[in-house]
Amino acid sequence: MPTTTPARRPGGRSAKVRDAVYTAVGQLMGEGKADRITIPLVANRAGVNPTSIYRRWGDLDTLLEEVAVAALTKDGDELPDTGSLRGDLSAWARIVVDDITQPRRTRYLRAMTSARDEVHTCPCWEQRRTQAKVMLDRARARGERAPTERQVLDHVIAPMYHHVVFGLSVDREYADQLVHDVLAMA
Repeated sequence: MPTTTPARRPGGRSAKVRDAVYTAVGQLMGEGKADRITIPLVANRAGVNPTSIYRRWGDLDTLLEEVAVAALTKDGDELPDTGSLRGDLSAWARIVVDDITQPRRTRYLRAMTSARDEVHTCPCWEQRRTQAKVMLDRARARGERAPTERQVLDHVIAPMYHHVVFGLSVDREYADQLVHDVLAMA
């Protein structure tokens, strides 16, 4: 008799554990306990066994980075496709600024950066890079001049995150100005 492995269900227990752990991390960050987070503390708050967290994420940094990406980006949202690079970047920058200025996202971003001695990159950097690349590739295919991915990240995304972390003013008008500036580099 042949043996088969049962197919994994989308969702199910694994998704419940992930959601409970994400929620626990978010709560702990929101309570200002970012510098005291441990896997046992997260597990206790999530109502799961610490071994479940170690098995899935391995260590605290990996867990925090995954949660940060989930908290600071909108997975699955379609990128703007307005027909012009200026339109795409402006719409995207506004989506990002609207998202990261939500109070819970702002608290999480500040807590995440204060939890580490040194932050080399934002955990969502690669996702933002991928998004920028898609828009820039489309623009080049249309024959538009375009800045580099790095210019978009360094001159549009990074300043918005910087402003949020340090409590400086950031809004759609600021996002539009950043897009205007980076397009002048192309």
